[in-house]
Parts: sequence; structure tokens; C-alpha cells
Amino acid sequence: MYFDELALSDEVLDALWDMHFDECTPVQEKTIPVILDGHDVISCAQTGTGKTAAYILPLLTNLAFDNHDPNKLNAIIMAPTRELAQQIDQQMEGFGYYVPFSSVPIYGGKDQGAWGTQVTGLQKGADIVIATPGRLLSQMNIYDIDFSGVKYFILDEADRMLDMGFYDDIMTIVRQLPKDRQTIMFSATMPENIRRMAKAIMRNPVEVQIAVSRPPETIRQMHVRLYEAQKPGFVQLALQGRDLKKVIIFAGKKQRVKELTRTLRMLKIDARAMHSDLEQHERDQVMLDFRNAKIDVLVATDVVARGIDVTDVPLVINYDVPHDPEDYIHRIGRTARAENSGEAITLVTPEDARYWGRIEKFLKKEIERVSIPTALGDAPPENEYARIKNGSKKQKSPFFHTSRHKKAVSLHRNSKQNK
Repeated sequence: MYFDELALSDEVLDALWDMHFDECTPVQEKTIPVILDGHDVISCAQTGTGKTAAYILPLLTNLAFDNHDPNKLNAIIMAPTRELAQQIDQQMEGFGYYVPFSSVPIYGGKDQGAWGTQVTGLQKGADIVIATPGRLLSQMNIYDIDFSGVKYFILDEADRMLDMGFYDDIMTIVRQLPKDRQTIMFSATMPENIRRMAKAIMRNPVEVQIAVSRPPETIRQMHVRLYEAQKPGFVQLALQGRDLKKVIIFAGKKQRVKELTRTLRMLKIDARAMHSDLEQHERDQVMLDFRNAKIDVLVATDVVARGIDVTDVPLVINYDVPHDPEDYIHRIGRTARAENSGEAITLVTPEDARYWGRIEKFLKKEIERVSIPTALGDAPPENEYARIKNGSKKQKSPFFHTSRHKKAVSLHRNSKQNK
């Protein structure tokens, strides 16, 4: 389906034209018409499927077609991390280039200027607020914010927000919103806690499920079997042997990120860390330097796997095997973007056998195995992997199963007027 077959406003279509967006992704095709019709929506879709546009485009259109108070907050978009909130704000600027609506991002950091801008936007009634739950709640605890004009409440990566412990914050915010609103929820997975929250805050939501996508064939996926102590040496050889720039290495926890970054720098590798302990301005600077190729290697927690769009990353290394196939897909999806090719290497110790087996089972194939360099010594024997893999309990999968535009707009407007 093409965007001009949808009942999007002319201004939104103009922005899409300028950005060379013509054809909808599956999640956009299935979700945009339902949102335009005013239904509550719960959509199961991953990062990288075009889900941000799937709610921004109809939101901007509905604001143009509906009656709303320009002096009040009209829409709230919730995101789990500052990085995702920033990305949503950037896309809002692009898609909303020709529309007269204002937006303000609300996320943490010690930038006093940003705090003042956030307060002004909330109190003077920015049309759209893009916020992390904790920061918005902090503003609510300090200032008297009028939410009576909010007609649209959108939760992006809802499963991630619940995993990060934001359930109570979200429910506190929801209690301040008008009951007569449209609620839209996007989640990569649909566990029971997501369904419970949906039941509590939504009215007869329409479910849109997009099959969990497999990594594109343009990514060469590989794994190497080795001991924990061999990991730093393998990374050193892998980077120096390829002379690559703009590599992302994912570690499981922020302490691991800090330790690995120090180790790589001692090995004369230009590495920088990206984790939640950094202040916002520090994180912004690290990402800016990485995008501009001033940093060779970015060592990061999964906070970077979602919501960060760097198009020319040639290699992703999973220093630690993710425990969830979804996280694996998010991580390696940082390479081979924008029609580029890329490589992903996962370092698998015997202790990781059960998790690696789970990933291969989800992908329905065995990932190519590469040999450990002889300089690092022998790889672990196969029986160590088999013992741990076969001894693990079976885990439940976390995944559930032109003229045409004028006609679309006319039908949509008539439908809205008749409601």
C-alpha cells in the first residue's frame, strides 16, 4: 500500500514526499487506518518495522482534522529511554515539518536549559509531549500541569517500560488523563503483564500483530566458541585484523561495559562506553562522536540496541550472549541498515549454551561458526556445551505467535463528522 492511499493530511504527505517515503511497511499499512478511525490500538511490532511513523503520521493527521484546544496539551507519547524519546522527537520534526503543531521532549539530564524548556512546554500547552515516564512524573510532582486537553496517549515499547519498572509511574500518569481519549500501545512482545495493563487503560482495543521479523540476509551472522578469559583477546584480534571503524560491542550489564571499555583502551583500541550512568550531555556527545566516526568502537548496554539509528555500522559484536532472542535481533539490527551489508559475531562460552540454543531455535537455523584464532589457545570441548545445553530446562518463548488520496481523505472526514 502507498501512503497516498491513506487518509493522511496533505501536509503529512508533503513531508513524506520530501523524505522519499512512498510505500507503507506492514505495520503502517495495518495500524494507520485503525488509528485514523479513532480506535484504541495495541500493536505487536518490533523496532525497525516503521512503528514510529505508524503512530506519528495518523496522530498529526487527527490533530489537523479534529477539534482540539491549541492552548492545552493534546497528545502524550511515552518512551522507556532518553535515546528513544530523542529519536521520536527527531522523526516528529521530519514528519511534522509542514504542520503547525508544537512538540517538546521530556527526559532526564542535568541541562538546566532543557529543564526550563520542558517546563514551559508543559505549562503553556505544547501540542505533543514526548516523555520518559520518570521525568514526566517528576515534572508533575513539582508543577501544576493541565492534562484535561489530552486526546491521545501513546506508549512506545510498552514491554520495555514494564521491564524497567515503570508500571506504577505509567498508571499514576494515566489517572491524570481524561477518560475520553484514544490510547495506542506498541510492544515488541505481548506477555501477560502487557495485556493486563492494556485492559486497565484501554477501551476495546483493536489488536494488530506483525510477525516478529528475522534478521535481514544482508547480515552475515557468526559465532565463536571460547572461554570467558579469551574474549578480550578475540575482540582485539577481530578489530585489528579488520581495521574497522564504527563498531558496536554489546555487553550484558553496565559494569561489564565499563570494564570492557577500560580493557580495550589498555589494548590501544579507541573505545568509549555508553550506559545509563552517563549524564545526558555525555551520552549525546558519545553518540555524536560515534556517528561522526571520531570513535572507533562503542561499547554499550542494550539501551543502544533500541532507539538508536546509525546507518553505517559494519560490525556488531555480542560480547555477552543475550538471554532473549528478541534482544539478539535488536542488537545485530544495528548493522546492515539503509541497504548496507554488515556482520554480527557472538562470543559464546559454555555457560551461554542454553541461551545460544534458544536463539538458534528461534531463528530456525544454525548460525555459522568461526574458529578461534590459534594465538588464543584451544576452544572449549564440545561436550561442555552439550552438557549445559541439554541440562537446561525448556523455556517458554517470550513471543506470541492523488485521486486515491482525495477519496481516502473524503471518506475519513465524512466518517469523523458522522460520529
